[in-house]
Amino acid sequence: MFPGTNSDDLREKYEGATQVKVSRRGRLRLGQPGYSVLTAQHLVYLEDSPNYCVSDDALGSLGTAGRQCNKTSQGLDGCDVLCCGRGYNTKKVVLRERCECSFKWCCRVECNTCVITREEFTCK
Repeated sequence: MFPGTNSDDLREKYEGATQVKVSRRGRLRLGQPGYSVLTAQHLVYLEDSPNYCVSDDALGSLGTAGRQCNKTSQGLDGCDVLCCGRGYNTKKVVLRERCECSFKWCCRVECNTCVITREEFTCK
């Protein structure tokens, strides 16, 4: 796309991208007045990106409300990012799981049942 461009440069170009429109003659023109002249090094777009944070039936997007998120993650699965700044709900969940399993000679596995309390986080 842009020879010699690293990921930081590309992100900077993405964040500074300019909206353009197609004129009747098929040429690109600036979407909003007041922007400088475009060069071959500029990144441009025709349409705004969809907002996947909210439900949109036309796009088939369910939004992120009710999605489970990771409170401690700074990544895309983290509550701050996934919940789009709307916050999240915290719920304590009590689970019964097999634990402390051991193999008994021959051919049996015996386990105890452990009760685990865990917090789950879902987007508002």
